[in-house]
Amino acid sequence: MSDTSAEQAQQEIAAEQAYVDNVYERLGESAKMAQSIVAEGFARGHIGNEGGLVERDAMVFQASKRISALNAAHDGLVFGRLNLLDGESRYVGRIGVRDENRDVIVVDWRAPAAAIFYQATAQDPAGVIRRRVLRCSGDKVIGVEDDLLDAANASEDLVIVGEGALLASLSRARDNTMHSVVATIQKEQDEAIRAPSRGATTIGGGPGTGKTVVALHRAAYLLYNDRRRFESGGVLVVGPSNVFMNYIERVLPSLGETSVTLRSLGEVVDGVKSVRHDEPIAAAAKGSARMADVLVQAVRAAQPGEPNAFRFFYKDDILRLDERALFRLRRDLLGNGAKRNRAYAKAPEHLIDALWKQVSGERALEKGKEGFIDEIATHDSFIDFVEAWWPPLDAIDVWRTLGERIKQYARGAFSQEELRALRVSWRHDDPAIEDVPLIDELRYLLGEVPSESDDAYDAPKHLMSFERREREDRDERLQATKSIDDDGFAHVLVDEAQDLSPMQWRMLGRRGSHASWTIVGDEAQSSWPYPAESAAARAKALDGKPEHAFRLSTNYRNSAEIYDFAAGVARIAVPNPDLPDAVRRTGEGPRHVLVEPGEATASLIDAIEDVAGRVEGTIAVVASVEDRARLAGPIAATLESFDGRVKLLDGLDTKGLEFDGVIVVEPDAITDESPSGWRTLYVVLTRATQRLTTVGTTERWLQRLR
Repeated sequence: MSDTSAEQAQQEIAAEQAYVDNVYERLGESAKMAQSIVAEGFARGHIGNEGGLVERDAMVFQASKRISALNAAHDGLVFGRLNLLDGESRYVGRIGVRDENRDVIVVDWRAPAAAIFYQATAQDPAGVIRRRVLRCSGDKVIGVEDDLLDAANASEDLVIVGEGALLASLSRARDNTMHSVVATIQKEQDEAIRAPSRGATTIGGGPGTGKTVVALHRAAYLLYNDRRRFESGGVLVVGPSNVFMNYIERVLPSLGETSVTLRSLGEVVDGVKSVRHDEPIAAAAKGSARMADVLVQAVRAAQPGEPNAFRFFYKDDILRLDERALFRLRRDLLGNGAKRNRAYAKAPEHLIDALWKQVSGERALEKGKEGFIDEIATHDSFIDFVEAWWPPLDAIDVWRTLGERIKQYARGAFSQEELRALRVSWRHDDPAIEDVPLIDELRYLLGEVPSESDDAYDAPKHLMSFERREREDRDERLQATKSIDDDGFAHVLVDEAQDLSPMQWRMLGRRGSHASWTIVGDEAQSSWPYPAESAAARAKALDGKPEHAFRLSTNYRNSAEIYDFAAGVARIAVPNPDLPDAVRRTGEGPRHVLVEPGEATASLIDAIEDVAGRVEGTIAVVASVEDRARLAGPIAATLESFDGRVKLLDGLDTKGLEFDGVIVVEPDAITDESPSGWRTLYVVLTRATQRLTTVGTTERWLQRLR
């Protein structure tokens, strides 16, 4: 085994480049073959029969998927090499590649043959002498980092380069997106990635342990291992915010997977998109399990604008339906748990039956019930009444009416303070993130309007024409209730799960009722104030599925100086927090700046410029929701001067992210903002990888740590 000179390192890089060049040549050949299959598929579409069209679609679909995977994996395709005890050199990459003889020249990282790349350690080399990570830019090898795992069996001429791949990767600057760590996955992380696919796999651990990226690699691993099941059923990845989803969106494509559905909590329901949060009191009330009963009452009650009486002249009779009669009819239509929209086709029949019972005149009775139906079912006054009394309801439209009637529907479930906050929250025209599960709940409470081909459609034949007359107008009115049968997935991955409210768990539970799950979280970082209530909802969503628990114990993100300080905040936030071990030191502890109120903005700008001069990567300026809105204008020019490298965020927006530098504005405002304020501050502090600065006009929070 030889010491490494700069010249030897360059020779090693050149040797690896020659191998990588051969791999990319084969990749190009595969891409050309896939393109030719696409062309052939389109040619078969000209055969002129149905079989040719089906064959064309299948060929084009599969070949296009292959092209997409090849393109996504192009950057840094080959990232690892194993020198094994038996003399074999095994290369590991983002996807598998074969040579012209069909021999494997790159092993897919998810394949069993690649598992030892992650599982071998110096204590248990598992037949691996040297593990090498190839650092690439596009198709060019720009560096190598080696781990010597079995020195006793290493040959004298074996070259070892660098300080180890993991430590090298930790020191690099961040950018605005998360990258795969497929080349530097550690043993405990790999065990979670390759856990059994059935049931629920929970991945816990403190900040910086790699929970998110491990979970994403797990999704890629599941697709590789059982593609038919997970690709046909779908994999749903849910994160806390749009900022977070934009941050992670490149990870799975870089691992060769482009068929996964990524949605923030504000986008889970088709046709609804929200990026803002409600104020804490309203958010907690909307997320509470109590809200489910409120929504049941809202759906079963008379709707705003609904007529409360009907009168019809028929022959010699005056027929009436008053408010009490209509209440009984509504109760009958919704009996036995029937959904309102599913009862849509039955409403005219129930109304006609109730009116027919009042018919007593001889002329009317001579015509019989069929004659009565023939007249009333085509009468404009009756049609107008039915359309107003029992229209098909859209979940979003019902949601919009809740604010003005929340006290009526709540029936004492909320305090006066909560009711006031809820009414204020409905002054917005657009839904908040906390409203999305409410809209989803309403979708399922309302149900879909059955069509004539639907088994649930059982309107009498002589009333079918009545339903058809309304259908075009009905379809124009419906938005979020058009279809609720397409929500099931084969696998649901939920990140920052500790933040989910009971109503959000109900929303995700519907999408994962027949799915396996990956659940990522850390209780100490929770922004949901009532963990016991959330835990009950989580258990119901999983519905007895077996759980496989994994804990990640090493913090790779924060320097020890930053994390040791943040751990003090965690101890205030929750009893017995899960505190991982930080593995590196920089010699730079947190910096705290106490300023006079009149100097706060100028001091903040100074802090931004100071941190930007000390780190090369991204910087977050983090404030309470109120302070963020206040600062957006005064520091806008400063943020723009750094070309997107510096961002202004609130605490919740930082969930799951990491930055080279973090500047926390008025920490006391963050801790005072909500019941979970100390936990939010803990999250914010642990986003920093290299530099942490706080700027505030008070330091009550800091005094609690001393």
